[in-house]
Amino acid sequence: MAWGWGKRALSVALLAVAVGVYLLPSPIDPKPHILKGPPPALEGPLAVNTRLQRGRRLFTGKLHGPESFTADREGNVYTGTVDGKLWRIGPDDSLTLLTHMGQDLPECGSSTDYEPVCGRPHGVRLDSKGQLIVADSYLGLHSVNPKTGHKTLLLANSQGADGIPFAFLNGLEISSQTGIVYFTDSSSRWGRRHVKLEVIELNSLGRLLSYDPESGQVRVLLDSLYMPNGIALSPDEHFLLLAETSIGRILRYWLQGPKAGTREVVMDNMVGYPDNIRLSDHGTFLVGITTPRFRKLLPPFLDLIAPYPAAKRFIAKVIPLSWYNLLLPRHALVLELGPDGEVLGTLHDPDGSLTRAVSDVFQHRGRTYLGSTDLPFLPVLEEWDS
Repeated sequence: MAWGWGKRALSVALLAVAVGVYLLPSPIDPKPHILKGPPPALEGPLAVNTRLQRGRRLFTGKLHGPESFTADREGNVYTGTVDGKLWRIGPDDSLTLLTHMGQDLPECGSSTDYEPVCGRPHGVRLDSKGQLIVADSYLGLHSVNPKTGHKTLLLANSQGADGIPFAFLNGLEISSQTGIVYFTDSSSRWGRRHVKLEVIELNSLGRLLSYDPESGQVRVLLDSLYMPNGIALSPDEHFLLLAETSIGRILRYWLQGPKAGTREVVMDNMVGYPDNIRLSDHGTFLVGITTPRFRKLLPPFLDLIAPYPAAKRFIAKVIPLSWYNLLLPRHALVLELGPDGEVLGTLHDPDGSLTRAVSDVFQHRGRTYLGSTDLPFLPVLEEWDS
């Protein structure tokens, strides 16, 4: 009898938990998304190799999530990290702290909860005046003196554009011809610390924008984008390529010529989720893949849940954000693309021995710097093996 009552009490308790979870509001409001198909096969130029494993790690434990890079004529490389810091790497691999984008707190970098006050520099570029232009996800566009670290706010997130504040500044590029700053706001709803919810929700609340440093004018060039991320100008600056991370797609946005102001898809149903896009030393485009879409035994997790809003709402309610990394493959990947999105080659690290995710691929003076969103080191390749 006691055993029967125990089973009944357990059933009632489980039912109560299930009802409670069901009634909890979900933090996301997803829509169904129908994929173009399974990810492309790993063959031809996409075939698995070990080219990324030929690199080495620098500044282990000192640089946490070096996301994006730029360099000056003296050979200094600049990058930002998850603790809100902006760094200078000297030609001799010396490391110098330039400034804190936000507050300098002991908790900065220990938890994403502190990112809104500590800041998180993403896109970093040098302008024609030798000043660093930094897109901080939370704190807006800044100009930073690369020698003194002095910061000047150019555009606050609260100001936004067309009446909509920025929530997640991300990619950045500067025209060498006009000085115009192009940048992306990945979402008007989710900040960077909730990027996993942004990807699962699969909304189209991102924008591509421009900022004129002379007039201060901000323009919305494209809206209704799926987590717009990295951008890169073509060598002649006739167009830029833009990564839509959450749907694995790359767009081309025309800046000059008869198609100016229009967009077109140059790559879809990608082998992984693209992050930053950079020009290589020889004029091709290098794309860091933050997460591959292939699994050795199971279909990709995000592919499985994409068409099912109810499943995504439930997952967002019950799975802590920190657990999602367990579902991702440890396989780093870089794509080399031509101007029309054709895959020219790839670099793989199939077991994550050097790095397990790539956010940026920056070439400077014969070295390739590999960015990441949260890894505690900087991977570099001393030679680019074509």
